Parts: sequence; C-alpha cells; structure tokens
Amino acid sequence: MKEDEADGFSRGALAGIFGGLFFGYVGLTSVIPVLPGFVRDEYAASNLVVGTVVTATAFTALLVRPVAGHLADRYGHRRVMQAGALAVAVFGLAYFLPFGPLWLIAVRLVLGAGEAALFTAGAAWTMSIAPHHRRGQLIGLYGMSMWGGISLGTFLGALLENFGRGAVWTFSALAGLVAFVLVRTVRDQETAAPSGAGGLMLRPALVPGLALALGSAGYAGLAAFAVLHLEGRGSGSGVVVLSCFSAVYAGTRLFIGHFPDKYGARRVAIWCGAGECLGLLTVAAAPNLPVAVLGSVVMGVGFSLLHPSLAVLVLDRVDPARQGAALGAYTSFWDLGLAAWGPLLGVVASGFGYPAVFVAGAVCAAAAGLVALSLPQRKAVPA
Repeated sequence: MKEDEADGFSRGALAGIFGGLFFGYVGLTSVIPVLPGFVRDEYAASNLVVGTVVTATAFTALLVRPVAGHLADRYGHRRVMQAGALAVAVFGLAYFLPFGPLWLIAVRLVLGAGEAALFTAGAAWTMSIAPHHRRGQLIGLYGMSMWGGISLGTFLGALLENFGRGAVWTFSALAGLVAFVLVRTVRDQETAAPSGAGGLMLRPALVPGLALALGSAGYAGLAAFAVLHLEGRGSGSGVVVLSCFSAVYAGTRLFIGHFPDKYGARRVAIWCGAGECLGLLTVAAAPNLPVAVLGSVVMGVGFSLLHPSLAVLVLDRVDPARQGAALGAYTSFWDLGLAAWGPLLGVVASGFGYPAVFVAGAVCAAAAGLVALSLPQRKAVPA
C-alpha cells in the first residue's frame, strides 16, 4: 500500500477502515425509517414495543464497547471489526424471518453488539497506525465516516421502501457485506496484547468519559426539542437549526480538525465546552430563527471537536497495548449520556419549558469544560 511520505502511514489502510465503518453504518441505519411502520403494520405492536425494537441496539452497544475494545487489543483490530461487519450483513437478512417482535428485539440486540465491535475496533485500529501529531484529526475524520454512513443510510432506507421492505432488508445486508470486504482488504499489522492486560473499564477513560457524557446533554436537547422550541417562538423552521448544526459539525472536523493536535487536546476540549455552552444559551434565548441558527453554529463548532479532543486525552493516559479497551470504555459514556439525558431533559421540558432544556445543556457543557480542565496538560505539537 502507498504510504504518506510525510507521516509514514498508509492512506489505503485508512480508506479501508473508514470505508468499512461508513458502509457498516449505512447498513445499520438504512432500516431505521422502515422499522417503526413495519413493527406496527405486521404485528399491531404498541408504541412501547416499537420504541424498544428501534432503540434496542443502544443497550448492547453500551455494554459491549469495552469488551470489543479488549478483544481488539488481544486478538487484533481487523478480526473484531470484521466480526461487527459480518453481524450487520447476516442479521440484516434476519428481518425477513416472521418470528414476531421478540425476534426483532433479539436481532437488534445482536446488531448493537456488532455496531460496538465495528466502531470500537476501527477506532483503535486507526489510532494504532496514526502519527502521534495527527491522532485528534484522524479520530475526528473517523467519526465523520460514521455520521456520513448514518445520514446516507437513513436517506437510502426511506427511498428503497418504495420498492418494498424486502429491498431495505437486502440492502442492509449487502452494505454490511461491502463493509466486511473493505475491512478485509487492509493488511493486519497489529500485535496481540498480553492476555493478562487489565480490565475493561480502564481508569484513564473515566474522567474524559464523564466530560463526554456531560457534553452529550446539549446534543440530546437540540435533537429532541429544537423544533418544538422554535415552534413555541412562532417559527415553524426549527429543522433548519438541526441542519445547520450538522453542516457545521462536519465542516469543523474537515477544516480545523487538527486543532487538538496543534494546540493541545486539553486546551481545545476546554474551549469546546465553553463554545457549546455559549451556543446553547443563544438557542435558549433566541427570539427568532436567525438567532437560533447562530447559536446552533457556535454549538456545532464546539461540540464537533469535543469528542476527538477527549479521545486524545484518553490515549495520552493509557498504555498503547490497551488503546482499544480504553476507547471502548470512553465511547460507552456517549451511549450512557444519550440514554440518560433523553428522559431527564424531557422532565425538564415538562416542568420548566423548552428554553430550560438548552440552559440545562449549557450548564452540562460548561461542566464538561471544567472536567477537561482537571486533566493533565498535553503539549501541543508544532505544525
């Protein structure tokens, strides 16, 4: 494979890893627009059952990420990432089997484990071949591959439903197969970690993970309540706020994703917490759509680099042989945060109104910055 002359890492390897992640998430999310109606129409299921089927992946993903990271450290990143992609391919076909809602929940639980294996092993693999001074940038771009797969997958799933739900199930499986093939094209250069190496929930991941969980509150609030908040202010275009946030989130990682490497991950994480806080307060106080969009832009810049900055802080504090387990433990805090903040912010909205949701998110974002402040400083790498 051709290697980057300046940094000495294989761009072809990154293409295979990033492409595998992208197509894996295309397969995983293509069923999302179809599942609710399918469960309702085929099995006359209640809203509780529909919600459980759709979100079941989060439960196993939360639990399996540290395990997947540990297995990647011990047995190889490619092997674990391939297992995740294969789960997407095989269990994409399992939607064809008419065994009822309990079967669908079981399928989704397995897919959650596959998602955890795919993402966590790929993240650790990326970091194992990334130059030290580009880790923050590459972990950010890796995350963009996931979000790109999610966006395209949901769009294509909704489009393919016009040809029948079977077309969606088949496409989901094929996308997982493409992911498997792409990962397989990458040469496995990693070595197994010693069998007695540590536990699953590593101490170096706990404090950055706490900051990530706090930072996720703002995203949860924006995704769940931005449209309703703007409707309450007399604007029916709240979806524009979400679209602008998503665009800025992606653009930030593309154009200034190297900031954690250049200026220091701790410093950038602190400023990210402050930026997310300011953006959320702007959305909370926004009297109209343009001000709310401005707030979403500021929030998007801050939130975009929070995760890669904190991930670099995790890697700075862990033995290289345990990077997979550490990243798996760290990423679990994202799942935990979203699972917790959704219902909690719903209570806030019911008791205090929609603006209070964004104020609460801003307080959590500021707390995330303070938590980052408590971590050791990493020296910036000269450009």
